[in-house]
Amino acid sequence: MNARQHESHRDLLTHVEAAEAPRASLDAIIVPNGRPAAYLEQAISAAKRLDTHLLLLCSLRANASSAALAAKRAGVRVTAIDVDLLPSGVVPEFATDKLLRKTRFERLADTSLKRNLGLLVASLAGWRRIVFLDDDIVLSEPRDLRAAAGLLDEHPVVGLANTGMPDNSVVCHALRDIGADQDTFIGGGAMAVGESAFGSFFPNIYNEDWFFLLDGLRLRSSAVTGTAFQYDYDPYGDPRRARGEELGDTLAEGVFGLLDNGGGLADADAAYWAEFIAARREVIRTTISRVEASAIEPAQRGRMIGALKAAIGRSHLISPELCVDYLRAWQSDCVRWHKHVRELRRDHRGGSGIEDALTTLRLGNIAQPGVDGRISAGLRRRQLPPAQPVARVRA
Repeated sequence: MNARQHESHRDLLTHVEAAEAPRASLDAIIVPNGRPAAYLEQAISAAKRLDTHLLLLCSLRANASSAALAAKRAGVRVTAIDVDLLPSGVVPEFATDKLLRKTRFERLADTSLKRNLGLLVASLAGWRRIVFLDDDIVLSEPRDLRAAAGLLDEHPVVGLANTGMPDNSVVCHALRDIGADQDTFIGGGAMAVGESAFGSFFPNIYNEDWFFLLDGLRLRSSAVTGTAFQYDYDPYGDPRRARGEELGDTLAEGVFGLLDNGGGLADADAAYWAEFIAARREVIRTTISRVEASAIEPAQRGRMIGALKAAIGRSHLISPELCVDYLRAWQSDCVRWHKHVRELRRDHRGGSGIEDALTTLRLGNIAQPGVDGRISAGLRRRQLPPAQPVARVRA
């Protein structure tokens, strides 16, 4: 098996023009919300236009009360949940988290937690078609979500093509910036998910959305249609970004390289990872050399080199055995998640609908309904800086 990082995985996806896709309605748009309510403009507008429920999963600089109020004022059916107050056991503890805990690979982000919570709510509410939408995404044409939903009968997962800032790791950004033909892939920032994929989950690691596409052994049938726009950001501004991405990027690129070559997870043994890790480090070293010899503006060149050195430094802590152990733990987590969802469905005594789902998950006292303006007594109020308006997209 040729163990190397590929510039593109586009052949793993079915590409469908939005104009040619069937249309279907959505049950909900789910936003892992970490920014103030002003950043929800796109999600609120799409939910209103498509007449669908908006589920906001709030933490960090987001506030469930403010988020629900913003959507309510726009006439949108909304539920906003304060994820910081999530009861224990709602989302199970995963073996992958235990494996990385108190190591340099531990990931403290809560995006995966929010998306997994969204899947649980969807499963219990009787929803069949949902869209995950990040709060830094602009929808070029909200009706593309109906096209994505229409494809869910044939493909359990459908992503929107990103026409803005490429959604890549620091290493892949650097490859593109030195002239490599580096492609992008679909991601959780703008992704439609059908009921048949609710049994998958997002592990707490960089490229968690790539792992969501897998069923434990192989890639689920996945498609791409329509467009979405990712806001710009500086991938080289903080070397910690590259360090935090390296394990997830190594694992995902390694697994998807196998899929490109017609292989599967059964081929991802220690020998494969030894070869792949060595090849990836060579890619990073070569990229550093090319950046050093480039005509890139000196300050930017220095940031790029610093980020790439951070990536290769973290790579030297990644062993083939860690990669094998992580994938083994992830596969056990797939079983654990299936069992958790099955048990929740068994214990779910209510009917379909968001209110009954919240009751089963014990979330009633941390949810803002946003329909009649009631404020739940259990909500913790936080002092936040004033919301800043969303930056304008460059023409």
